[in-house]
Amino acid sequence: MDLLTTFRTQGGLGRCGAAILCALSVLVVGCGDRSPKSAQQSASDAAVSSAVSPVQADGKKVLRIPFVVAETGFDPANVHDLYSSIVVEGIFDSLLTYDYLAEPAKVVPKITTEMPLAEDGGKVYTVKLRKGIYFSPHPVFGDKKRELVARDVTYSIMRHYDDSIKPVWRFLIEGKIVGLDDWYAANKKAGKIDWDAKIPGIEEIDSHTIRFRLTKPDVNFNYVLAHPAMSIVAREVIEKYPNDAQANPVGTSAYYLKEWVRGQKIALEKNPNFRGGTWDFKPSGKDPYDEILVKQMQGKPLAQIDRVEIYPIEEEQSRWLAFKDKQLDLINIPGNFSTQAIPGGNLAPELLAQGIRLQKMVDPEYTYTYFQWNDPIWGGSEPHKVALRRAAAMAINRDEEINVIRKGQAIKAEFIVPKGVAGHKEDFKSNIEYNPALANALLDKFGYKKDTDGYRRTPDGKPLIFRYNSTPTALEREFDELYKKNMDAIGIRFESEKEKFSDAIKREKRCQVKIRGAAWIADYPDGDNFTQLLYSRNIGESNNACYKSEAYDKLYEQSRVLPDGPERDKIYLEMQKQFEADTPWAMGVTRLRNQAIYPWVLGYKKHPVLLAEWMYMDINTGKGK
Repeated sequence: MDLLTTFRTQGGLGRCGAAILCALSVLVVGCGDRSPKSAQQSASDAAVSSAVSPVQADGKKVLRIPFVVAETGFDPANVHDLYSSIVVEGIFDSLLTYDYLAEPAKVVPKITTEMPLAEDGGKVYTVKLRKGIYFSPHPVFGDKKRELVARDVTYSIMRHYDDSIKPVWRFLIEGKIVGLDDWYAANKKAGKIDWDAKIPGIEEIDSHTIRFRLTKPDVNFNYVLAHPAMSIVAREVIEKYPNDAQANPVGTSAYYLKEWVRGQKIALEKNPNFRGGTWDFKPSGKDPYDEILVKQMQGKPLAQIDRVEIYPIEEEQSRWLAFKDKQLDLINIPGNFSTQAIPGGNLAPELLAQGIRLQKMVDPEYTYTYFQWNDPIWGGSEPHKVALRRAAAMAINRDEEINVIRKGQAIKAEFIVPKGVAGHKEDFKSNIEYNPALANALLDKFGYKKDTDGYRRTPDGKPLIFRYNSTPTALEREFDELYKKNMDAIGIRFESEKEKFSDAIKREKRCQVKIRGAAWIADYPDGDNFTQLLYSRNIGESNNACYKSEAYDKLYEQSRVLPDGPERDKIYLEMQKQFEADTPWAMGVTRLRNQAIYPWVLGYKKHPVLLAEWMYMDINTGKGK
């Protein structure tokens, strides 16, 4: 059935469903090359074995990495973006984490003595905290070491219900913990928050034992406990900085914030109160490079790196030149330089000669371009508005994006479960494919007539503008040019709205951005992490389109209580159909990650879920340690 026919027959514009993912299984497609070592790579081994870092500040081991955009702040309950989340994970501890080498990704204890014991069919989880977990030194604690205790866990979870900070991760626990939503409702009624309240579903048995009681069985609750947003904070610190917790992160993990020049530099140093530990991981058996990592790191104390320096560098050329000049230790190879750095998929000889290592993987993610559901022209469920969004989605040439802008380093995203994630439907092909002729026919049919200037107007005669929000970077200018060409082809005027990334994120959460490109990478390995992006109760949090659909919501609520399997897969397919019927997004691509890593960086393997691998890494300074 062609798309125009499908468009007519799905209930006017259709009411069907959509789909999404579950536990990450085979994520890392190529951490390094999984085939036997190539002759080309063997030629660089000598350079690898003798390489030492060119930077040794005061004898410290320093890791220097780039961000592609500026950070926004480091409050776990209110972190808005991936890059800030990376820093949060380096400073704070969640209860659980992931095994560094296991494939598929495996949840393991972090600051608990063991994995939480699930009881009552998955409705009760008992967590036992390790003793001797201390927050990094801070004046608010005086001269005493401040130990992390059970009440800190309760308080940190409660903060996701503090509307004054506009929390963005409440959806992870909303409706799940007995009494938590009732406590929130009572606070709303009273007009103040009772931070000393006892939550029935977060029972503090003693100072180091917590029993979670859930409203329904949840076999994936451990994934929530491993999420960076569930990191543990100290109440004293938050109350010391009630309006600026973003700039004053104090956690218990390996690093603390030493220096922050907003948008320019973030410097972390080793937490003197860090609990320590030993590097002790087993090879996955799926990646030969694991054996090298084990040889480099086995038995070493954790957190070998003394200082992590992060530099937001938005322009691809500047970022790449900084890496080539050895001002950065590793980098995701920018798309515009992939043909130069990895011609034919292999590292360029000049990079190999320096012992640089290439690590490849398919990120568990996708990009998308969303249309603001509340916008009077682009949003809503009226047939002519759905037709407009669908036509715009069909006009976007993803092949050109992949081949020209991304230099072949991406694949089309078809399903709302990304490739490489359990729940992905490998053979699925979206009905909404590039077809400008059909897009024009659709606009004609629904009354978007062209004016004398060749551009269309709305059915009631108002100007029709594709106002695209983007950052002022060279890469985004390429997208501006592509989208202008695509919209011109269907008679829609294009305008670019330039804005700093951090400002756009803030307006996005208030449903104030009309059209914008976004991305979501798995931050815990379950399908719910992606399906929730379209759930209406997550507007203001993760639902960037501010999309509302009773049909989708109903399907989502059915799916979230099911484990991975055929029953949930069927619901996901219905959710996919509903998504296509409404078209709140134009699906984008899944990007291929190509990382270039200097040989003095030891113990590094990009994890599919972990964000900050620094405590598991080392830097060869030539001095030993």
